[in-house]
Amino acid sequence: MAATRSANAAAAPGRTTLVVVLGALSAFGPLSIDMYLPALPAMGDDLNAAPSLVQLTLTACLLGLAAGQLLGGPISDARGRRAPLLAGLAVYVVASVACALAPSVAVLIACRLLQGAAGAFGIVIGRAVVRDRAAGREAAALFAALILVNGVAPIVAPVLGAGILHVTSWRGVFALLAGIGVVLAIATALLLPESLAPEDRRPGGLRDTLRTFRALLADRRFVGCVVSSGLAFAAMFAYISGSPFVLQEVYGASPGVFSALFAINGLGIVLAGRLTGRLAQRGHEPAPLMWAGLLGVAGGGIALLVSVLVGLGLPGVLPSLFVAVGSIGVIVPNAAALALSGHPSTAGAASGLLGLAQFAFGAAAAPLVGLAGEDTAVPMAIVIAALGLAALATFAALVRTP
Repeated sequence: MAATRSANAAAAPGRTTLVVVLGALSAFGPLSIDMYLPALPAMGDDLNAAPSLVQLTLTACLLGLAAGQLLGGPISDARGRRAPLLAGLAVYVVASVACALAPSVAVLIACRLLQGAAGAFGIVIGRAVVRDRAAGREAAALFAALILVNGVAPIVAPVLGAGILHVTSWRGVFALLAGIGVVLAIATALLLPESLAPEDRRPGGLRDTLRTFRALLADRRFVGCVVSSGLAFAAMFAYISGSPFVLQEVYGASPGVFSALFAINGLGIVLAGRLTGRLAQRGHEPAPLMWAGLLGVAGGGIALLVSVLVGLGLPGVLPSLFVAVGSIGVIVPNAAALALSGHPSTAGAASGLLGLAQFAFGAAAAPLVGLAGEDTAVPMAIVIAALGLAALATFAALVRTP
């Protein structure tokens, strides 16, 4: 046993390599979602589909990202991290090609579900690898470093998507995603060794998996971290789903301007993640930082709602969105560090439940912003404010940290 762990430690990549590879893997969510956002209106025209049906392609991807994490986490606890990760990357490439070739919106929705589920393996197993190698403040700092890498995705993805639309159709976006999947598969095969020794793996049967989930859900602190981060994530996805229509249709932004505004909010996530990493390295515990992030989402949501109701326009809406969305860069690393800290032997399953909550709540929130049509920003503002307050209240009630 000691020899196996020593071999794994010797084969471990450097911190920079680890951060870059895991950060890129954890970027599957924003890459799969944000890159095609500028193409939503054109996609509806090409496939002769209503906006509500086009938005279901986003919902399907979110559901896939949620379900895939619930599946990939326990599998990686039983089979190790490397083999399930490479399998997920291969399926992601195939699903992305299928999306590019989809003849109808119904087929595209199904392919997006599979694409999201396959991409989820990279997200959930990446978090588990971090937990294999670090804990506590060290884990929070490492998770924050991943934010700096995957935070580039929401900045670059919509701009890149808008650029692709200038030279080809929306199908080119999915072709590019397939290429990214190939590159990440090669990088994983070459640079990321196994981090879970065979003697540390758990039985992979259904009964054992359900027993593990029951034990995790009986942990009040774990549930509080999972639900509060899931609600905060849902607020961000309400913004992701509603902003293409709100900023372009309600406030008149062009696709290029929308992409730039979207990138600015993504930069807010990166800056918040960088600040979180530095504070963690200086000895700040994850719980107080989590409080700060949740207060940012709730405060930004309330400010957004007031701005919309009072009619302040973009000067009021944009700063509010920047605060609410940027706070996710504080919440994500600290929620992961807190949720996984007490469960080293079931890090994959714990990571899966954390991801399930984030993307399942996001999938539920995304359609709500369009209930009143495309001509008002009120539903998006209400949903973001309500979810931010609910996340704050949940953390206060279940985690109970000073």
